[in-house]
Amino acid sequence: MRFLFALISSSVSFGLNSSSRLTLRHLHALSSKSQRSTLTTFFNWQPPMATAEESLRRALAEKQSAVEAQGNAVRALKAAKASKPEIDAAIEALNSLKLEKSSIEKQLQAAVSGNDGDASLSREAFRQAAVNTLERRLFYIPSFKIYRGVAGLYDYGPPGCAVKSNVLAFWRQHFVLEENMLEVDCPCVTPEVVLKASGHVDKFTDLMVKDEKTGTCYRADHLLKDFCNEKLQKDLSISAEKAAELKHVLATLDDLSAEELGAKIKEYGITAPDTKNPLSDPFPFNLMFQTSIGPSGLSPGYMRPETAQGIFVNFKDLYYYNGNKLPFAAAQIGQAFRNEISPRQGLLRVREFTLAEIEHFVDPEDKSHPKYSEVVNLEFLMFTREEQMSGQSAKRTRLGDAVSKGIVNNETLGYFIGRVYLFLTCLGIDKDRLRFRQHLANEMAHYAADCWDAEIECSYGWIECVGIADRSAYDLRAHSEKSGVPLVAAEKFLEPREVEKLVIAPVKKELGLAFKGNQKKVVEALEAMNEKEALEMKAALESKGEVEFYVCTLGKNVPIKKNMVSISKEIKKEHQRVFTPSVIEPSFGIGRIIYCLFEHSFYTRPSKAGDEQLNVFRFPPLVAPIKCTVFPLVQNQQYEDVAKVISKSLTAAGISHKIDITGTSIGKRYARTDELGVPFAITVDSTKDVTIRERDSKLQVRVDVEEAASVVKSVTDGQRTWEDVWANYAHHTSGSADD
Repeated sequence: MRFLFALISSSVSFGLNSSSRLTLRHLHALSSKSQRSTLTTFFNWQPPMATAEESLRRALAEKQSAVEAQGNAVRALKAAKASKPEIDAAIEALNSLKLEKSSIEKQLQAAVSGNDGDASLSREAFRQAAVNTLERRLFYIPSFKIYRGVAGLYDYGPPGCAVKSNVLAFWRQHFVLEENMLEVDCPCVTPEVVLKASGHVDKFTDLMVKDEKTGTCYRADHLLKDFCNEKLQKDLSISAEKAAELKHVLATLDDLSAEELGAKIKEYGITAPDTKNPLSDPFPFNLMFQTSIGPSGLSPGYMRPETAQGIFVNFKDLYYYNGNKLPFAAAQIGQAFRNEISPRQGLLRVREFTLAEIEHFVDPEDKSHPKYSEVVNLEFLMFTREEQMSGQSAKRTRLGDAVSKGIVNNETLGYFIGRVYLFLTCLGIDKDRLRFRQHLANEMAHYAADCWDAEIECSYGWIECVGIADRSAYDLRAHSEKSGVPLVAAEKFLEPREVEKLVIAPVKKELGLAFKGNQKKVVEALEAMNEKEALEMKAALESKGEVEFYVCTLGKNVPIKKNMVSISKEIKKEHQRVFTPSVIEPSFGIGRIIYCLFEHSFYTRPSKAGDEQLNVFRFPPLVAPIKCTVFPLVQNQQYEDVAKVISKSLTAAGISHKIDITGTSIGKRYARTDELGVPFAITVDSTKDVTIRERDSKLQVRVDVEEAASVVKSVTDGQRTWEDVWANYAHHTSGSADD
């Protein structure tokens, strides 16, 4: 998560899957040896292969040197009182070099900004136009606006609520219904013990720095990222080597320890953005909102940072509900809360947000999927570890090839990657601005088998919107150990199997006499030994009669004698195999998906007169907040009556619509609904038939009044396309359609 690789646009993420939830930094799982390895990798890194940007930076540096040299030559000629023709020729050469330098600067600026130089809108201008429209049309607005708002909190207005509702409805259809998932709804308030077991209480942190004078807090990695991005995009004078170094800092940002982050902040002279005051050293800040359950304050809890833990703790009951059969999946949609240090970028980084998460439980020895063949031939952009490490870009890859070559760890993980691709593209996400990025080995949590992020490109760069991770059996084991309740599954054998089993039998009487009140802890420690430890103890007891044994719950070694424990291997008949299931987890940041959908759908087009640009959202009918509008062409009672009849038909068909009987010109009414992303408009200009206008093409067909609702429903439900409608109904031409 939050991993930016050299030579790509910056990625923004908030943590959705296994390593998103608890990254290496969050887990604090790096040993001193691995920390040294990270440091060695960081400081011994060499720049990747030359790129167009690198070549332009080198060319610019050379041209700058040439300009300076020629400038010196002109000054020298003037000092030597050379002839006017000589001085004029030298000045002409200097001006020519300056023009060449200016040309390279323009090419470099285009390369670093991601624009081709001819784009009419920069990313920032495009974003501002889209956001202004979204807020003005009440898709979403800052919460508590009359009180100047609170950073990281937003309200969805009517059209925003409708889009969100449509996205979630399709998510349920595409995943829950299609896969026969078990949907649950768990509380947002979670007891501390649950999040202690999952690791969130101790490890769910980001590194923070403070303004040493004002106390204002900032996220340390954000300050470093902003500095590097600004240098790369705005300072064209930096050398190719320096640019490569800054890109590498971006690429390794999430792996940096607090000490490394602090060192880089000091090295680059980064100060508080608002005051330019010095900053403190980075320190961890837990992102969960803490609360207490009940009036006594004795039962601590947290607002959940994710929905997944509610599914894990209910595994035993869900497994029973499913007939004690694997595989099965549980799903949940709900609010999650993270006390972000410095929320920004609108809906992309907020303090309360909607997650839709799936936990697919599977036998760790069989991760095949019965429906894998349905997605095996999908092709899309995949950004593998090898491509990231070698500085390459994402490549269009057949999913089946990625799984068969072992790039994707298993079929079930591959199946869900394919299903996520279909889900996002059906919503209206541009497939050319969607990629699946594999987590690097040192980026994943230690327990994860493989992790991929669905990243969508928008004006902020590449945004992690969905995490798809094979979390192994980590979560169920963690909750089993903490609760004492075995969260396991069983495979029943058709015939009993003979297996050799290690049997550790503590002699409780002897242990009680020796350790008294600590007997239970010693027994538990003995029973928890793995096979290697147990056999080593057996050999030592047989040769020496006594051995020192470390009991972690006591924090010390205790003497174990031969008469205190029996260790042997026995042949036993087993009727079933008991195991802890693995979990494949797709986790969806709904707000992020919706924001990227807003950007991918937004465009402008000139009015008929050409004197203004009109805003349009090209939402697919599937997610459009309103599917259809009904307009009487002019204020006429007969036309209004027909409009009301059509409105009733649309309501009966379950089609969201809006009827507008105002006297505003039809062109302005079209423009207003285009700005809301309404795909179809029915215009009543007769009592027998009406026109249906399609938003993006502005083409119109004529249909009978009785057919209007059914035609719109057939297209919005996906039973037919607009092309089918266009081919089967009479065409209508009108100047108003172009307004």
